[in-house]
Amino acid sequence: MRWRFLLSFLPIVLLTACASLPPELAANDTAVVTDYSTWTETKPSAGSEVRLGGVIAGISNQANSTRLEIVNLPIDKAGRPDISQEPHGRFIAYVKGFIDPVTYAPDRLITLIGKTAANEQGKVGDYAYSFPVMKVTGYHLWKVEQRVIMDVGPFFYPCRGYYCRHFDRESNEGRVIQTVK
Repeated sequence: MRWRFLLSFLPIVLLTACASLPPELAANDTAVVTDYSTWTETKPSAGSEVRLGGVIAGISNQANSTRLEIVNLPIDKAGRPDISQEPHGRFIAYVKGFIDPVTYAPDRLITLIGKTAANEQGKVGDYAYSFPVMKVTGYHLWKVEQRVIMDVGPFFYPCRGYYCRHFDRESNEGRVIQTVK
């Protein structure tokens, strides 16, 4: 009887462990574009909804809005930029009002949702670039967390004692795992 009771809660636990889209990134349109290549190649009409993410490359505050230059990274179903993927291009995002350049500094990860606007001509270094533009309706800033996983030699436990010295060296190796939260 106890096992049935515990097993009935297993689906609830598994569902709550899944990542979901932050509420500020929710779309009003069911046909929201979430792929940079699709957005730039199909040239959707002005006002169509798009959700993209990436790394902040630049920020400038203007009189009534803030201009963000974003290096695009693919996003997952939860809206998180995939830091293991290569960038696909750049775009400009205009946010109404003031955004603090210290909080939204270059190299931070962000996901934005907004409406498509006309392209803007600019430069990346000396290279002329046509930036796709979005007028932002919602955004979410992400954190990158790092953790270290220690690899334990050929055994499941660290070897101790005089005869196991060569295994101790192997157990001191590890790797850094980065996750977006």
